[in-house]
Amino acid sequence: MGRLRLLLADFVLSFMWVCSGVLVRLIVFQHLGFDHSPLGEVIKTSFSVANMFFFSFLVKVTRGAYNPLTVLADAISGNFNNFLYCVGARIPAQVIASIVGVKFLIETIPEVGQGPRLNVDIHQGALTEGLLTFAIVSISLGLTTKIRENFFMKTWISSLSKLTLHILGSDLTGGCMNPASVMGWAYARGDHITKEHFFVYWLAPIEATILAVWTSKLLVQPAKEDNTASKSKSD
Repeated sequence: MGRLRLLLADFVLSFMWVCSGVLVRLIVFQHLGFDHSPLGEVIKTSFSVANMFFFSFLVKVTRGAYNPLTVLADAISGNFNNFLYCVGARIPAQVIASIVGVKFLIETIPEVGQGPRLNVDIHQGALTEGLLTFAIVSISLGLTTKIRENFFMKTWISSLSKLTLHILGSDLTGGCMNPASVMGWAYARGDHITKEHFFVYWLAPIEATILAVWTSKLLVQPAKEDNTASKSKSD
């Protein structure tokens, strides 16, 4: 029963997340009347940070997730049964929810656009998404290790990091760092089974996530061992 609730939480959060980015842009640029001036971008950034705080709260309450890379990072660190559950159930639930969310947006708000696109060659795109993913996963793992209990500070740093990395990659790949969301838009366009989509938005981020988890383990584990050794010496 607990796993079914977790799948439901993943589905709802992924559906809400893929819709939230569009709604933020609509609120700022249409309903509030701001243009793409520096002031408009500042207002949009403020709404985006507030949106991330809201979703971080939902993730904390429901224990769900809206990004397959987050689930994958946890699955790699857990046991094999949990890995199979995450890869075989949680990630597909997030992908399906994103597809449903994008279809819902297109039917209700036709002017939403067509989502993120690859604007460079496949190799540069894969490198870009890989580096962005490695950076954000490493930051997230570091925050979880160092300031686990401080929800506000952890979410604040994570939100600003995600926004910064998104801006850096937005003109190249969309700066998504979320394969499920990209899959939703690609499915709506009909290019979800192309080589470019698979390599740039799935393979590269997955490899970067695995590398970030392994790197984090290599960097953090010695510190724990040193602390244990120092305690034993003091005893």
